[in-house]
Amino acid sequence: MTGHTVHTERSASLNAARRTRSLERLADGPVVDLLVVGAGVTGAGIALDAAARGLDVVLADRHDLAFGTSRWSSKLAHGGLRYLASGDVNIAFESARERGILMSRTAPHLVRALPMVLPLHREVSRPQAAWTRAGFLAGDALRVGARVGARTLPASRGIPAALARALVPELRPAGLRGAQLSYDGQLTDDARLVTALARTAAAHGAHVLTRCGAVRLAGDGAELRDELTGTTLGIRARAVVNATGVWADTLVPGVRLRPSRGTHVVLSAARLGTPRAALTVPVPGENNRFVFALPQGDGRVYAGLTDEPVDSVPDVPEPPAEDIDFLLATLSRALATPLGRADVLGAFAGLRPLLEDTGTGRSADLSRRHAVLTSPDGVITAVGGKLTAYRVMAEDAVDAAVARAGLTAGPCRTRALPLVGAVPVRDDRPVPARLRARYGSEAAAVLDAADGDPALLEPVAAGVTPAELRFAVRHEGALDVADLLDRRTRIGLVPGDRERAFGAAREALDSA
Repeated sequence: MTGHTVHTERSASLNAARRTRSLERLADGPVVDLLVVGAGVTGAGIALDAAARGLDVVLADRHDLAFGTSRWSSKLAHGGLRYLASGDVNIAFESARERGILMSRTAPHLVRALPMVLPLHREVSRPQAAWTRAGFLAGDALRVGARVGARTLPASRGIPAALARALVPELRPAGLRGAQLSYDGQLTDDARLVTALARTAAAHGAHVLTRCGAVRLAGDGAELRDELTGTTLGIRARAVVNATGVWADTLVPGVRLRPSRGTHVVLSAARLGTPRAALTVPVPGENNRFVFALPQGDGRVYAGLTDEPVDSVPDVPEPPAEDIDFLLATLSRALATPLGRADVLGAFAGLRPLLEDTGTGRSADLSRRHAVLTSPDGVITAVGGKLTAYRVMAEDAVDAAVARAGLTAGPCRTRALPLVGAVPVRDDRPVPARLRARYGSEAAAVLDAADGDPALLEPVAAGVTPAELRFAVRHEGALDVADLLDRRTRIGLVPGDRERAFGAAREALDSA
């Protein structure tokens, strides 16, 4: 029997005061059931899975929620088509199923159907076009097999050139004989998904400690350092999970990773004619690689991505010039007017925590399977995998922890457990569609953060209002300006926007 040995709160609100209370309660030295180190999508997912099963959980991260790879994705809930083409049928089906769970139950307010246009210019031969069509049909079969209805994700189809250009106006008309139209899941924001996971875990009693890094990790606990004060805290735990992604091998020897870099550029949607669909452009000479231009709904387009091996793992990767040039050149093949460096508003890069294999192939060819490994001293490491399938990875990790430590826990509940914002709340007040798309049923609570001041509902940059910044401080665990501008919102992706919003971010922190 585990027993509940530490007092917990049952609110979804994260803030500086709650963090302090958690540190004080844990300083008394209670034994918790599970310590999870790393608060990306995997760690936050593990914390939620465990807390929802009735376990005492601590989730700790040296930086912030979604500080690492989880905020640098393409913001897509992929259906697994690429994996099917490479022969990973199990991963493909898993991705399609998990995408459906996100869109219908877990986070329907954060994931929606995105139309995607693959133009058939003369550079795409008819055999290539037939191959892509077969792939999209296989993707449709995956969707049906995963019991995701056409109302959630419509079937793919061929479309004429005129409709393709209506959806992506900047498409080059010369040689365009039509396009393939398919659908995938698009995240409003990957970092917001992580925040929702952590807050839902907190609502089930988990202690969420950002700015608390692991100095030492063992199978029975860890020594954490409060990065804000420099003090250390010993955590005793019946089970420990290392979910630190590309940094996993720094805490647990023997974990072998081969990180790869995925770079994106930020463009103005107007530069692409304000597209109503994503643009998919095949990479020349590759059978199963594409560059995507993904409209974000805030006047921006994220274009990516690359897949290049790296030798070092910095806290914040820098997108190199050659990656940016590759993305612009590949996209330009399908556009009426080629893109140039002047069109780039910003850029970002993330590192995938790919598992090393025994081959010598490219990182692009490495499997996206996840692994749950146990070290000789009992630390469980969850690594690899894809953002879309975080829930399965979390379930496997918690199952391993329960089995190893002999914990008494209920069954996994996350397949049908909605995140904060997905649960309907009765509030008849009209709210802007943009807030509804980002906050779901909490949108009206964001309006309340304005404290009756209409000026706090006026955007400061990228459509974001001071009320949203205040909400992030009071309820989403934001502790500093970077948390607000780089993770709770994505203002910081464009340097000019960051500069415009900096003062509002400081005021939001001061208002807490």
